[in-house]
Amino acid sequence: MSETKRLVNVHSELTVVSDTPVERGKRYPLSILDHAMGLHTLHIVFYYRYDRPESDDLGRLRESLSQLLTLYPPVTGRLRRRSEDGNWEVSCNDAGVRVLVSRVHSTLDEWLTSADGSQERDLTAWEDFPEEDTSTWSPFRIQLNDFEGEGLAIGLSFTHLYADPTFCTTLFKSWTDVHRHLSIAYPPFFHPPALRGRASPNTNTKSAEYYATKSKAQHPYPVKMSTVTFRFSETIIKQCLSEVQTDCPDATPFDILAALFWLSVMRAKNENCKLSICIDFRKLMHAPLPHGYFGNALHFSMVSSEENKMDEGGLAYLTGLVHQHLSSLEEEELWSAIDWLESEREEGGKYAQPFRMYGPELTCANMEHVFAYAAILEGMKPLHVSYHVGNVEGEGLILVLPSPEEGLGRTVMVTLPEDQTNKLRKDPAILSLEPTMLVSGS
Repeated sequence: MSETKRLVNVHSELTVVSDTPVERGKRYPLSILDHAMGLHTLHIVFYYRYDRPESDDLGRLRESLSQLLTLYPPVTGRLRRRSEDGNWEVSCNDAGVRVLVSRVHSTLDEWLTSADGSQERDLTAWEDFPEEDTSTWSPFRIQLNDFEGEGLAIGLSFTHLYADPTFCTTLFKSWTDVHRHLSIAYPPFFHPPALRGRASPNTNTKSAEYYATKSKAQHPYPVKMSTVTFRFSETIIKQCLSEVQTDCPDATPFDILAALFWLSVMRAKNENCKLSICIDFRKLMHAPLPHGYFGNALHFSMVSSEENKMDEGGLAYLTGLVHQHLSSLEEEELWSAIDWLESEREEGGKYAQPFRMYGPELTCANMEHVFAYAAILEGMKPLHVSYHVGNVEGEGLILVLPSPEEGLGRTVMVTLPEDQTNKLRKDPAILSLEPTMLVSGS
């Protein structure tokens, strides 16, 4: 038996449905951006120093989850192909959310300091997407993991076809709000037509060209990937920002961390590379979308530079490059990417097959805005929150996330080929910032 199997043992499974039955025949079509993310999965783990009382199944957590699900009919539904065009939609039939309960043979503190990324994935439940028959497959799963002593990890798993990290973080935050008998801070917003191609499409943009190139990219032979997590204090981030003040006075924590890890990955690879940047654009639109928008609102774009400028300019230059790229990104670029995806429809209106959005080039996703640490459970905010993206291949993925420390502190999760991850752990530029390493193995 493997070490992972000895540490995390699932001992029960049940299905939780909503308190109020869903309106009969209700359907929810998935958008073109949802379909584009179909090759990926998302796995989020919220850690609490909380000793869950022994009780039948889930106790109060089950009650509050059932109350919450009444407000989210698509979450309890099942995927099916539309008869009109063959695209995915959710049949809101209240089939329920699959919930697993496990026992972790470790204390929470031991886990956070000694477990690795592959073991952490065992805190989330997942089954491969059944392309042929989805009628009984739960697209959204929850796993409650009880540690020895005071420790609880709640893992969420879902197909990226459904939604992005922002929505699923607000969903979990809403669960904790309901559990605390509070009003939901970020109500759900169900409106798939909000992000669809325009009547007068424009595919003559850098974004449309990039998506077209990405869709045809050849993916390298898969290699073993591993994840390392770094947490940086507010003091350190302030210091870093002050050091690039002359070159980039308006730099953000994301700008400098994206540049730092871009540079460190290039050192680990011993070659220069481009950087794909992923952003959530809900609040970048002329008519902003609510945080609770159900679906995907992500945009990918490419940053590159001449090799000699990278070598000469160093961290300050790359920080300015990232900042300038994001600050000059216009709304037209966002819409043109949607227009291009729409233009790839097959005869009859069926959306084209999805391709890997996180890769094959090195990708850095800005997730600073997610409200992970506002999800208060039993009076306690999470000690740590991890985000994993499934089906990442190629050069790797960098996630810039918030930290429990309020202010400018940040957490960075990096998934790379294993030999490069080992080099990153020892990178002098990263270690000089005195990061805390979590769930990263020894």
